[in-house]
Amino acid sequence: MNAIEVHDLHKRYGDRVAVDGVGFTAAEGSVTGVLGPNGAGKTTTVECVAGLRRPDRGTVRVLGLDPRRDRRALRAVLGVQLQEAALHDMLTVAELVRLYRAMYREGTDPERLIVAVGLERQAGTRFDRLSGGQQQRLSVALALVGAPRVVILDELTTGLDPRSREDVLGLVRDLVTDGVTVLLVSHRMDEIERLCDRVLLLDDGHLVADASPAGLIAAAGLTERVRFRTAGGFDRPALLALSGVDGVTRVGEEVVVAGRGDLVGAVGAELVRQGVVATGLREERPTLDDAFLELTGRRLGTGLDEQVAA
Repeated sequence: MNAIEVHDLHKRYGDRVAVDGVGFTAAEGSVTGVLGPNGAGKTTTVECVAGLRRPDRGTVRVLGLDPRRDRRALRAVLGVQLQEAALHDMLTVAELVRLYRAMYREGTDPERLIVAVGLERQAGTRFDRLSGGQQQRLSVALALVGAPRVVILDELTTGLDPRSREDVLGLVRDLVTDGVTVLLVSHRMDEIERLCDRVLLLDDGHLVADASPAGLIAAAGLTERVRFRTAGGFDRPALLALSGVDGVTRVGEEVVVAGRGDLVGAVGAELVRQGVVATGLREERPTLDDAFLELTGRRLGTGLDEQVAA
């Protein structure tokens, strides 16, 4: 069963089209990543799903609920963590979590959740005295305190140190184990690859691709490469005849074999058969970042988009 269903979503701001015909589904208990450069329509899309923005056209359903018409019912089953939290500066961590918990008929124990996000030492600290990373973890706690069945997480680990980041990612994995559906917006390719069952790639308001991380790489038509160095000759036709090999190139002593499948094993075995002395034999697999670059012409790194010259 699908927890989220979006069909033909459109949204514009004045003359600028932010979202143009986006449609997708997210199965219950899955993690769906939303990926794209700045201005691609990611935030507008998830805000429409959360009921924070009204689409100009199209339909959105979360567990069968219309986010605008059924707002009261949706609040009971949906948790939202936005990139920038606007919370009461004078309230402490514990006070904020307890306040949010009081808004729900059912939910998670505030003290237990504070420990889960690693803020037990800051429980008595006011919001305005928390570091950026601590504020981010508090936002995650507030999104989860109502024990939601669907969670929207926007730039989940921004500002977190490596240990805190791993703790928060562990929370996401625990949510999925409990059957919660997660919609994750992130610039972090490694997070998308590690956590997501599917990836929605948005660019200029359009849905460019909807696939698993591996499927997105395949959709970009990227190949694996095996590199090695040899000073002597080798049987190039024999390498080309190997299953999955698309091409063999040589520049000086470096040889590159491109293709798909278990290339490194096949190439290594063939070189041994030929008696070729090869050094530095290594495999290079295409990444989600490579696929993003191929499909959009941009490289998405640590949050800054880099336009690639044609």
